[in-house]
Amino acid sequence: MGSQTTRVVVGEFLKGEKNPRIIGLGESPTLGMRHGYVVNGDLAVSSLKSALAVAEKTSNIKIRKAFVSVGGVSLRGDTSSGMAMISKADGEVTSLDVKKALQDCEDNLNLGNKKIIQVFPQSFRLDGKDVLGRLEGMRGTKLEVKTLFMTYSVQHLEDLLEVVALCGVEPLDVVASPIAGSYLALSDRQKVGGVALVNIGSETTSVAVFENGTPISLYTFSIGSEDITNDIALGFKISLETAERLKLGTSTEEFSKKKLEEIVEARLSDIFELIENHFKKIKRSELLPAGVVFIGGGASVPGLAEFAKSVLKLPASVGTTEIFGNTKTKLRDSAWLTVLGLILYGKDGGDYSEGSFFSIFKDIKSSLKSGLKQLMP
Repeated sequence: MGSQTTRVVVGEFLKGEKNPRIIGLGESPTLGMRHGYVVNGDLAVSSLKSALAVAEKTSNIKIRKAFVSVGGVSLRGDTSSGMAMISKADGEVTSLDVKKALQDCEDNLNLGNKKIIQVFPQSFRLDGKDVLGRLEGMRGTKLEVKTLFMTYSVQHLEDLLEVVALCGVEPLDVVASPIAGSYLALSDRQKVGGVALVNIGSETTSVAVFENGTPISLYTFSIGSEDITNDIALGFKISLETAERLKLGTSTEEFSKKKLEEIVEARLSDIFELIENHFKKIKRSELLPAGVVFIGGGASVPGLAEFAKSVLKLPASVGTTEIFGNTKTKLRDSAWLTVLGLILYGKDGGDYSEGSFFSIFKDIKSSLKSGLKQLMP
């Protein structure tokens, strides 16, 4: 559920085929949400019900369970370190030792009002030496681990899950939006070499950096493509609808191209400055060989990739969904990458039998009933 559009996709995997077949699509304008979190429960429920109804009609399937992606201003990547002393007398590392070290990482996090939704171990050290590959079976005394935790506001998560529940859908797992989007937008080679996935939504922009095949950082900013639309509307004294068409290059009306470029580039510069500052903070400025891949509705702004190359001094491109159908389908729009990625996550990455989500869901299930009561009119 984005701040501007709610999207639902139904897919199926046929035997022997690597890529899913999309059998149902639903979308509706999102109401009742700001910057990725719920501000009016009734309106948010209505938006999701509309998108679900269309997806159910096109797929001829009643949707009772789903993978849910979460984004918005409270989505963060928090890094923590932990350690565990090897428990076996002969010093052999077991999965229990790994779990203890990961638990110590979590214990060292200052979560406050945040909830962990996904966990990505970054690196392991055994007796001070880096370990690559499988740990179990090695021998040592002290195991250290560095881990990236995807965290989300407890209140925002409760509110979102309440909206999903009120629509009669049971969440199978909760996935950070950039992780879902990466399943389609990024290749394994890009994730190993070093790449940033930037999702420009209507009201927020997230940047997730991947290295050695795993995410190493995630941050979300309170700025998005709607800000570009607003700037164009003010600059030309035109309606928001006309400004949106101008932004996407679909307007038939005549306006100064030079002035339009200046307005768009000024706001994109603000977004790129935030991204560049994040790269500097994690010491990756101009150091990502696979560059930056843009997804989300804001990625459709003409000239975005070329402008990004000159500002960020990195390769830049817009993510595509070419595994789904021909060029005429709406699925080619990179705004669909996140929800389509959930389909692949469900097949390849979704650990929903014993997934971390169930511990999350158990913890907050009791408070769901009160979660949205305050937001309901």
